[in-house]
Amino acid sequence: MDLFDVYPIYNITPIKAKGVYVYDSFNNKYLDLYGGHAVISIGHNNNRYIKSITNQINKIGFYSNAINNPLQKKLANLLGKISNCDNYQLFLCNSGAEAVENALKVASFHTNKAKVIAFKNSFHGRTSAALSVTDNKKIISKLNLQQKVVFLEYNDIKSLEKEFLKNDVCAIIFESIQGVGGLNEPSNNFVIKMNELCKKYKVCLIADEVQSGFSRTGDFFAFQKHLITPDIITMGKGMGNGFPVSGILINKVIKSNHGMLGTTFGGNHLACAASIAVLNEIKNKDLQKKSKILGNYFINEAKKIKEIKKIKGRGLMLGIEFEFEVNSLRKNLIYNYKIFTGGSSNKFLLRLLPPLTVKKTHLDYFFKSLKKAINDIKK
Repeated sequence: MDLFDVYPIYNITPIKAKGVYVYDSFNNKYLDLYGGHAVISIGHNNNRYIKSITNQINKIGFYSNAINNPLQKKLANLLGKISNCDNYQLFLCNSGAEAVENALKVASFHTNKAKVIAFKNSFHGRTSAALSVTDNKKIISKLNLQQKVVFLEYNDIKSLEKEFLKNDVCAIIFESIQGVGGLNEPSNNFVIKMNELCKKYKVCLIADEVQSGFSRTGDFFAFQKHLITPDIITMGKGMGNGFPVSGILINKVIKSNHGMLGTTFGGNHLACAASIAVLNEIKNKDLQKKSKILGNYFINEAKKIKEIKKIKGRGLMLGIEFEFEVNSLRKNLIYNYKIFTGGSSNKFLLRLLPPLTVKKTHLDYFFKSLKKAINDIKK
């Protein structure tokens, strides 16, 4: 049987990984500055992570949500404390897209409305409703177009107010830093105004933190820079350091009822063990503070390279923009300099989402290699 061919693949076969490094079948060592789309938050094969999952699987790995699972409450308490989001309720699921699906569903239940406001260059996932609020026509089928969605530009307060006046908006979903969209950020004034309008018109504000959450940006959630209180927060990727786990935080003003949401695998024992290990590692090694420090270091070093025209993002969610498309640069970095990096819908932008355990020496090696790689493609 053949695999359904949907992924453009680099000809590399990883067989093991440790810390910020990945090793291929020829025992080549690669510096991982992409973390599998920001998934690897506390480093590959982290000792605390391995111990937590191993201990749990030796007890019980899975049972359904029809029984008590104390690990879910333990995870909720720890997450609330570390993120400073105690005034929320936790629903656990499996992927970022599923988190977005459930967030939109909760918002619709709560408001009894259907229309959603999303933003240009957004990416929220590949399931049906998540795709409907994703600004990429190439991956959207006619099935996904059934949702009522309006796409606006960031910082366009006038258009935002115009949509609210129609009194048919269920929710706004936004990324404080766009991931796939190319590290664009709304202004602080816009986010504050958006938050005020949501409260005024009783519209749910959904902060999509699937990629930017879990301390990647130097704050636990990227929206916290703006001192707002979203109604719903989506989480995923770095939440499990590679184990499939995601969730949504739902403000306590939104009431639940039995059967409103559901999942078979979401919040299983292994998923909770993985996420608890991630949170404890972030806390005990102060990775949130380190993300901010290293992000500032990266930005200062990037400014020294004349070919870099723009530096975007914060913490360890970063992008560097050039005057040329970066596809050949990425290939050069991975094949000749053994460094994983990422792209985005902005073809001129190199995206970096390293494990939060990355060090200055790793970033220094990247910049040294980047200068050589740039010179290579100039020849």
